[in-house]
Amino acid sequence: MLKIYGCYRSRASRIIWLAEEAGFGFELVPVVQSARGSDTRLHTKSPTFLKINPNGQIPTVDDDGLVLNESLAINLYLAKKHGGPLAPANLIEDAQMTMWTVWLAAEVEPHSVQILYHMAAKPPGERDPKIAQAAIEALRGRFAVLDVALAKTGWLVGGRFTVADINAAEVFRYAQPAAELFEAAPRVKDWIGRCQSRPAFKKMMAARDAEPS
Repeated sequence: MLKIYGCYRSRASRIIWLAEEAGFGFELVPVVQSARGSDTRLHTKSPTFLKINPNGQIPTVDDDGLVLNESLAINLYLAKKHGGPLAPANLIEDAQMTMWTVWLAAEVEPHSVQILYHMAAKPPGERDPKIAQAAIEALRGRFAVLDVALAKTGWLVGGRFTVADINAAEVFRYAQPAAELFEAAPRVKDWIGRCQSRPAFKKMMAARDAEPS
């Protein structure tokens, strides 16, 4: 069975969402970020975990001995392994899913996480409005790119909901505190609403909300 090292309140959430969508089982091995760790919890700087992932980051997965890091890449691998509508149907779709995933990692997530941190996640006294605003400005063009891409079918690849949408929806979720970005990109707003209305997403988020902080 797939082992996921991490916690719901981390990027492991996107892997768990994929697993729920595809219907394959997994074991969640609790590992928290070092800032949340204690003497009684395995965390990202624990020697035991560093033997599994020397980068000291979650999530990491162990799939029958294959150890992988980087959540977006893990999702691409798992979708292709298990097949079905989430996976690429051919080489062209595979290339398109890879393209969108690399774009998310390079062009979107570095900014969307700053919106999350400085508009929602950090305590009010630690938030920096200038950092949040700079991230919003950086993402305006990225939102426009996605809005145009969704015009044809409403999904990123193949005219259906796929792993590319899971990866993208999780990265764009971090930017949701900046409602103005979604108001300016109505197709993106509609798309992320449809992604987040899926039962598998709701199940994952309910478990995330119930997880101790």
